[in-house]
Amino acid sequence: MSAVPERAEVDEQYTWDLASLFESDEAWAEALEEARERLADLRAYEGRVTADAATLREVLETHESVMRQVSDVSAYARMRRDEDTRDGDAQAMATRAQSLSSAAASAASFIEPELQQLDREDVAAMVEAEPALETYEHYFDDVLRMKPHTRSAEVENLLAELGEVTGAPGEIYNMLSNADMEFPAVDGPDGEPRQITLNNFTTLQRDPDRDFRRRVYEVFYDEWEDVRNTVGTAYRKSVKTDEKLATARNYDTAREAALDGPNIPVEVYDTLVGTVRENLGLLHRHAEHKRDAIDGDQLRMWDLYVPLVTEESPEVPYEDACEYVIGAVEPLGEAYRDRLAEGLDSRWVDVYETKGKQSGAYSSGTYDSQPYILMNYQDDVESMYTLAHELGHSMHSELASEEQPYVYADYEIFIAEIASTVNETLLTHHLLDTVDDDRLRRHVLNEYLERFRSTLFRQTMFAEFEQRTHELSAAGEPLTADRLDELYRDLKGDYYEPAVLDDRIACEWMRIPHFYRAFYVFQYATGISAAVALVENIRDEGAPAAQRYREFLRSGSHGYPLELLETAGVDMTDPAAVESALDVYGTYLQEFERLS
Repeated sequence: MSAVPERAEVDEQYTWDLASLFESDEAWAEALEEARERLADLRAYEGRVTADAATLREVLETHESVMRQVSDVSAYARMRRDEDTRDGDAQAMATRAQSLSSAAASAASFIEPELQQLDREDVAAMVEAEPALETYEHYFDDVLRMKPHTRSAEVENLLAELGEVTGAPGEIYNMLSNADMEFPAVDGPDGEPRQITLNNFTTLQRDPDRDFRRRVYEVFYDEWEDVRNTVGTAYRKSVKTDEKLATARNYDTAREAALDGPNIPVEVYDTLVGTVRENLGLLHRHAEHKRDAIDGDQLRMWDLYVPLVTEESPEVPYEDACEYVIGAVEPLGEAYRDRLAEGLDSRWVDVYETKGKQSGAYSSGTYDSQPYILMNYQDDVESMYTLAHELGHSMHSELASEEQPYVYADYEIFIAEIASTVNETLLTHHLLDTVDDDRLRRHVLNEYLERFRSTLFRQTMFAEFEQRTHELSAAGEPLTADRLDELYRDLKGDYYEPAVLDDRIACEWMRIPHFYRAFYVFQYATGISAAVALVENIRDEGAPAAQRYREFLRSGSHGYPLELLETAGVDMTDPAAVESALDVYGTYLQEFERLS
């Protein structure tokens, strides 16, 4: 689609079907009010959580029932808002849902502090007295593990009620970047104006016309320059929020607080950054190939997305992408493949970019609904890979929800990014093994290398940026927009040493929404490392490795992430996993060099 349409102009089959949550906004509003009223059922147990085993079971079952309804209400409102961020009514729905979520968290905030008044022997005795509590044994272990970082019921209630406030920097950034900012059009190589959006910026940066790329780059970042003080303030306040919440929970640093939730040692983070830093030469080689693709001229910042192949990228219509992805996941088993195909036919996916739609892509849904995928499909190879990525998340949710009770059906982001990247890796193997179209094969190889560049290297660079900004703030250094520019520019220079930096690239940090979820992005890089290892196991062993992988997905959060991964065959405490992924990256660079 060359012009961005309004949502009403898109055929219904390319939009998600929210009916598995609520038939209408009116039904949603009724559910919201019912859920709000049911919060009193939770509060009634305050002070009595551990009175006896039967009461503990009642508390947990009531909590589950209420939170499932709150989850449904929240997911529906968010997706309705994301359909068109300009829609005031949908924004209001999202605000009401967020308020409900905060109220629900507040209403339930006494449960874990009261549980933590017990010791492990007390919990074991209650499980013995009430066998239904056996389901919650891992949950109890996790709650007791967090005892040093859980405050009194009064403080926990206050922190929960502040949820809307602490999330404000990210919400403000989201509305600014998606609803208020509008990027100008730039005349394309054919003389026709090309509208720049958050979604198509990187696509436009792949255009073979270098002067056009430069003009898009300059116009795009000049718009960010106009809001630098607002974005700088939002990010500074976000970092401060991270610090204050970490202090409130007795952590030394915000990073330690963020990683302790999924029980990930900070050494895993440091190992990733250190290992990638030691191998920046591979990225520099990739950058040099990009320089060759523009005839050996200086590599500039508007050239970083340029394909290694000079021929025009083939179009990949959405229907073709679906067929490719379905074929790619066949090594994971017939049941997995068929369920994924059924989902694509059941309107899991909101496919195309429309005016006001939330940028990017994500997988959503709840324990009681079908999965939902937001896309901004651009009819290109990258969009096909994004579809495979999000379907990995959705299938993970499907398998975990089918196998696990509600308490374990969700999963940590550290785990989630593995499922998505396994699908990407399988897609690459499938296309290179089965497609005869040499042009498509070359672009697939380029895309796979780009996925490594943007996932393993770029996300690690982002992880370094986050770590350093939090360290500077903790040391008392003001995080002004100028200081953030300086820090980001230095990192960009390290990672892209063969390229020429300019002043505009220093503000690239402004366009990264993930920075408002502290210490989130490193998990993309660890995810691709684990995914490569898992796929290699599946390709080598076949059905047994695929079975282990499916069981890993079905486990949800019924176990700690590193332990679950170890049962699937990967040890992420060992730098060998990251090194293995880097070796694969180097192998595909060599393959490109051989073919060029």
